[in-house]
Amino acid sequence: MELKIFWTDFSLKELEKIYKYFRERAGVRIAKKIVDGIYKETLKLKKQSKIGQKEGLLKNRKEEFRYLVFKSYKIIYWINYEKKQVEINDIFDTRQNPIKIKRNK
Repeated sequence: MELKIFWTDFSLKELEKIYKYFRERAGVRIAKKIVDGIYKETLKLKKQSKIGQKEGLLKNRKEEFRYLVFKSYKIIYWINYEKKQVEINDIFDTRQNPIKIKRNK
């Protein structure tokens, strides 16, 4: 069964922050390449939603959060079986303090 990919407002804002950061420091071409890479990585989840590892730092949440890695970014998601979609909740830069992943969205 193929699932839809749904990006939360929070995850889209994080993606936009990543784009702006790289646009200012490395240029538009590099910024697009990184954001496109993150986006394309999520497309794998349509057919193989459980390929990501469980996120241990979020194990106390109601949803079972998983993640994929693209370069230094964790793509945090959970599978919403009721709506038949994968919900992308966060794009987390792994160079940050890991505890920050628990931030409120």
